[in-house]
Amino acid sequence: MAKHSMVETVSRDVRRRRRRLLALSIVLGLAGLLAVNTVSVLRQTAPAVGDHIVRLEAGDLRVIEDGPRSAPALLLIHGDAGSLRWWDPVVPRLSADHHIVRIDLLGYGESAKPDTGYDMPAQGRRVAAVLDRLGIDRAIVVGYELGGVVATALAEQRPGLVAALALIDTAPSDAAVLDPTLGDRLMPVPVIGEVVWRLRAHRGMTYRSFTESPKESARYRFERPLPNRLAGLGLPLLVIYGAEDARLRTDSARDYSSVPGARVETLPGALADDPQPALDLVRGFSDAVGVRR
Repeated sequence: MAKHSMVETVSRDVRRRRRRLLALSIVLGLAGLLAVNTVSVLRQTAPAVGDHIVRLEAGDLRVIEDGPRSAPALLLIHGDAGSLRWWDPVVPRLSADHHIVRIDLLGYGESAKPDTGYDMPAQGRRVAAVLDRLGIDRAIVVGYELGGVVATALAEQRPGLVAALALIDTAPSDAAVLDPTLGDRLMPVPVIGEVVWRLRAHRGMTYRSFTESPKESARYRFERPLPNRLAGLGLPLLVIYGAEDARLRTDSARDYSSVPGARVETLPGALADDPQPALDLVRGFSDAVGVRR
């Protein structure tokens, strides 16, 4: 009887150790898979592709021009997870009497997607280099969301290159940004973010190109809100909000009132769905500024 009991005890101990070893093996296997996924996702880069590529030492960008080159220059910079194609609906009308320049920011659209270089000052310098390469001395700069932050960085560094600024749905500070979705909150979290990326990857982007620009945009606004940066530049400023925009507090538009001479407009609807009403205001703004090359 005692011998039988001892055998059962040994057998239970063996089974218990096997379960522990199995659990440990599963944990180590999952950890290995997560590590491999993290390294793989973080190493993803991509060169610029297609035509109309401007080769720059700091990162090649896709640039498309429309309209007569002798007309006033209007630079259009897209928003988060977008591309220069976001402006397609408004180009035919604007290009009739403007020299339209559209850029895919670094990491977006057909531009290069390196693993570094996404901070806002660098983005602003890169855009300035494109205008220099195209021989444009002055331009009205229009930025949507993230593009408005890049436009501000450009204006800070090269105010003589910017004739006027129009910011569309561009949060003046981090306090103006509404709470992101759970997926967006998890995306920058190490290891977890790379897994989320695999599950909901954005076509044509890399993990770094998707996460770094929004992170650097937030850092730029945290260090100094956009109205504070713009107040001393003396540039004409048009700020346009959509009343139903889902990503920022619409009452934050008044923060731009601290910029001398700023014109602040709130339009009905969500401008992400239809940029045309905003660009109608931009057209009148451009005419009032009266830029000539």
